[in-house]
Amino acid sequence: MPDPKIRKFLTTVEEIYHEGGPAADAPLLRGSVIAVIENPYAGGYHEEISGFMKDLEPLGLEMANRLVKALGGDAKTIQGYGKGAIVGQAGELEHGALWHVPGGYAMREILGDAKAIVPSTKKVGAPGTRLDVPVTHINASYVRSHFDAMEVGVPDGPRANEIALVLVMTTGSRIHARVGGLKADEIKGEDGLR
Repeated sequence: MPDPKIRKFLTTVEEIYHEGGPAADAPLLRGSVIAVIENPYAGGYHEEISGFMKDLEPLGLEMANRLVKALGGDAKTIQGYGKGAIVGQAGELEHGALWHVPGGYAMREILGDAKAIVPSTKKVGAPGTRLDVPVTHINASYVRSHFDAMEVGVPDGPRANEIALVLVMTTGSRIHARVGGLKADEIKGEDGLR
């Protein structure tokens, strides 16, 4: 397959000081980067599609680097992550699944071989479709304070023959996390879960 044909990038950063409780001294940063690319499989069924995952690896690394930069430039400050894809209507859900490996491994590499699986979601939709991307702690999926999500979308995409590929990162827990469970400072780092 040829290199992905990129139409546009969209980067968003939220600065969250409070959710109705006391304001934090420093905001939680929650950011996303989206690449809208041409879907090389749009318009028909193709039995073999997995080779495109390798072609997406450089794009995954570029997007992960862009997002770390947008969130302040220091990968050590990133505590949460997630990924997703919105497939245009001439594609199929499986085309969004092509993003699992290149998107997830890119973030794990940029963040110092993070241990936890990168949560993910995908859907088929029209331009303007919104997607809730799940977020968990980068080193332990059971850290309840970091269970979060970021809503993302592209006003004019994905078009029918496109895919919007998404990465999300956060710099901490939900701003008023207080429902117990494993704490970030209790992570053992053995299996990506605890």
